[in-house]
Amino acid sequence: MRNNKETIKAWAMFDWSNSAYNLVITSTIFPAYYTIITTTEEFGDKVVFMGRTFTNTALSNYALSVAYLIMALLLPVLSSIADFRGNKKIFMKVFTYIGSISCAGLFFFKLETLELGIICFTLAAIGYIGGVMFNNSYLPEIATIDQQDRVSAKGFAYGYIGSVLLQIICFIFVLKPELFGITDASLPARLSFLLVGIWWIGFAQIPFRKLPAGSPNYDKITKSTVKNGFQELLKVWNQLKSMALLKRFLFAFFFYSMGVQTIMLVAAGFGEKVLKLGTSKLIAIILIIQLVAIIGALIMSFFAKRYGNIQVIIVVLTIWIGVCVAAYYIQNETQFYVIAAVVGLVMGGIQSLSRSTYSKFLPENTPDTASFFSFYDVTEKIAIVIGLFSFAYIEEFTESMRYSAISLAGFFICGLLILFSIFFIKSKKTDSLHSV
Repeated sequence: MRNNKETIKAWAMFDWSNSAYNLVITSTIFPAYYTIITTTEEFGDKVVFMGRTFTNTALSNYALSVAYLIMALLLPVLSSIADFRGNKKIFMKVFTYIGSISCAGLFFFKLETLELGIICFTLAAIGYIGGVMFNNSYLPEIATIDQQDRVSAKGFAYGYIGSVLLQIICFIFVLKPELFGITDASLPARLSFLLVGIWWIGFAQIPFRKLPAGSPNYDKITKSTVKNGFQELLKVWNQLKSMALLKRFLFAFFFYSMGVQTIMLVAAGFGEKVLKLGTSKLIAIILIIQLVAIIGALIMSFFAKRYGNIQVIIVVLTIWIGVCVAAYYIQNETQFYVIAAVVGLVMGGIQSLSRSTYSKFLPENTPDTASFFSFYDVTEKIAIVIGLFSFAYIEEFTESMRYSAISLAGFFICGLLILFSIFFIKSKKTDSLHSV
């Protein structure tokens, strides 16, 4: 039954549970901890991983891009199996356990265990990516089209609130380790990684209990079923050919996701490496981003209802371009705080609106929502692979993250131009953009 309050709340709790990973592991404590322990007097910012020398921050970005590439290849197959057997909640559980246990494994990460740390870091990302995709696919099942913007925004809001609460707990460990008798300088950060794993797996039990499981078909999974995953993507693509607005939107989404997701994943590393802000200041800055993002997601939802999703996203992308340019010229802590506040305002909004805009365009009453959202997520994951890889490569080539940052503006510009072209299509078709 759609628009059930209890089901929607349980669905939003999945964002609450796994967003702690997104905040602590990808955005604050882990990037700062990683950059600090891998920067040495003897080798500077160079590290050796599996016999090859990398720039430390480039290595972590390469690891993330590998995780996203693996999932871009796996998700079509897994979503096909989930649709075939009607058991996508099982896949949500599997990825949640992979991600949360890997986060807990980061408790053992030190410089001398670099390989273990990078592997756990990569597996945690894989768990997060898979869980989010299957959770997203529930949106059209639990909310009617007119409620999907609100429900999507609620999920992101829950995620921001939950992650901030855990971040504050971790913040206490990092700032006041003496209160707990901690003398090992690395222990507060490693305890934070352990807490993320426990938080993630614990609160995920709420959606696991409440969300519908589907109607399992226990027929044997065959080779044709696996192949069908990619056939499903092709089927969705063929359907998109007759949906001019959605097809254009997905192209725009592909380009601007390269910028949005990369900025979110590298912001803390940028602050630590370029400005030497330190863990405590980075946590404070990211908390600002998260708190402002809660407001931003709700504000963007309000404006989207009034002016239309596409129009609001166009404005938001213009702001993102300004963020990239500002990052190139940034010189001090105060400027970073200002940019962080702006990023927070537009970050939650563009994520929430992108998800709900896509959901609104899906064929009504389709039973294969996992396959449709697999297409959406594969598009995003490939974009992230390209964005992270290009960011890391440009940093290694130029030896400066500033050039990597300003290069992201090009992705936003491409997305912006494609969104503007949607208005040209509108002038020739009767499709209304006000609701999307």
